[in-house]
Amino acid sequence: MARFWIQYGVTKVAVFSAFIRASAEEQGKAAKELLEVLKVLEERCLGDKKFFGGDSINLVDISYGILSYWFAAIEEAIGVKVLEPTTLPRLHTWTKNFLEVPLIKENIPDNDKMLAYVRGVREKLLNK
Repeated sequence: MARFWIQYGVTKVAVFSAFIRASAEEQGKAAKELLEVLKVLEERCLGDKKFFGGDSINLVDISYGILSYWFAAIEEAIGVKVLEPTTLPRLHTWTKNFLEVPLIKENIPDNDKMLAYVRGVREKLLNK
């Protein structure tokens, strides 16, 4: 099952990419499509567990770890929130739990640097 859910994320990279690359006019549609992908992940993979792996992180948690720190910077750079406690409560809680794992917490990049990097990448993508 872990391989299945990791592959699910791989097959949805285009949806994440469309969200990052979307112009202001396309942003609503891209956010809606991404929300649907994340809802499937929340409902069918995470369920009511603390982590995708149950009580402790596993490879699925590691593969989706980007949602806990990079994605927040992406949302801030774009100005559109998708991973909200009101729309995806369990996935939102998972991001908080994941960031509290000591090994993860010790190795997370600085948020300001991450945000600057994401803004730069997005600007380059939009100007192509």
